[in-house]
Amino acid sequence: MKKQHIITLILSCVLFAGCNFSAGAKKDLHTGLSFSYNGFSVQDVLLINPANKPMTDNKAQLNTQIAIVALGINNYGLKDGKAFPGMMLLVTDKKGTPVLNAADLFAADQGHPPASATELRGDITISKPMAAGETYHVKVRIWDKVKTDNEIDIETDLIVQ
Repeated sequence: MKKQHIITLILSCVLFAGCNFSAGAKKDLHTGLSFSYNGFSVQDVLLINPANKPMTDNKAQLNTQIAIVALGINNYGLKDGKAFPGMMLLVTDKKGTPVLNAADLFAADQGHPPASATELRGDITISKPMAAGETYHVKVRIWDKVKTDNEIDIETDLIVQ
C-alpha cells in the first residue's frame, strides 16, 4: 500500500514537471509598472524611453514615443510550427476615456517562428489628446492565440510632462 503511494507521488511529480506551466507577478518600484503572467514564462517587462533604454521612472515627455517591451516570452502553443501572439494596448485618461485603444496589434499576423516571438513591443506616442501635467493609465494584455490560457497582463501609470 505504501509502495503504491510512493509510485503515485513520483508519477505526479513527473507529470507536473512536464507541463511547462508558469505563473507569477512582478512590480518595478521605480516606474510602477507591474505585470503578471500565466502559462507563459517571461523574463521581464520594461518601460522603454525614447532613446530605447529602460526608464527609471514613469514620466514621459509630450511629443515623444515610449514603449512597453516584454522580454523572454516562451511556452507558446504552436500551429504549423509558428507562434501566434496577440497584444492589446489601451491608454486611458483619469476619467477612463481611451486615448489609445488597439484591440490587437498583431491582428493580421501570419505567425512567427517561436524564437522570433520572444520579445514583443507596444509603442505609445505621447501626443494630443494627451496633455502635460496629466496622468494616464496604460494596460497591455499579451496572449497566445493557439494556447489561449497563456497570457501576460501589464499595467502602469504615465505622468506626461
